[in-house]
Amino acid sequence: MPVKRLKRFLESEGVKYLTISHSQAFTAQEIAASAHIPGKELAKTVMVKIDGDMAMAVLPADDRVDRHLLKQAAGADVVELASESEFKDLFSNCQLGAMPPFGNLWDMQVFVDERLAEDDEIAFNAGSHSELVRLAYEDFVRLVQPQVVHLTTRENVLTG
Repeated sequence: MPVKRLKRFLESEGVKYLTISHSQAFTAQEIAASAHIPGKELAKTVMVKIDGDMAMAVLPADDRVDRHLLKQAAGADVVELASESEFKDLFSNCQLGAMPPFGNLWDMQVFVDERLAEDDEIAFNAGSHSELVRLAYEDFVRLVQPQVVHLTTRENVLTG
């Protein structure tokens, strides 16, 4: 089970966490609804390439990465969304698209949107499309040491 590595890491660091099982879902908004968590409180991990290096952008489920903001925050020349084929082999112990936002476990940089810091807790995919982990936001920051920046544009814009 993909979540084992994450649980071992959290337990070795003395972090209290809660696992939440939910029916299988693939989009962040479907996961939030299935787990009964508001979209702004569920963190999704978006894989990006920053000057050719793989990195994680962590943001509320109801937002999307603004590449220009991330480029500015990273001091980069080029920021691109990574395709699944570019990162599928990096997370062999996770289901594709369900990797937890712990880039430190894979030796990669993590950028987290400042909006996630507004809540005391953070919930995120735990390596599968049917299980989340929820823990204190301060524990997440202590363990991952992400760069906390403004990097999102609201996704749920009214149209019509």
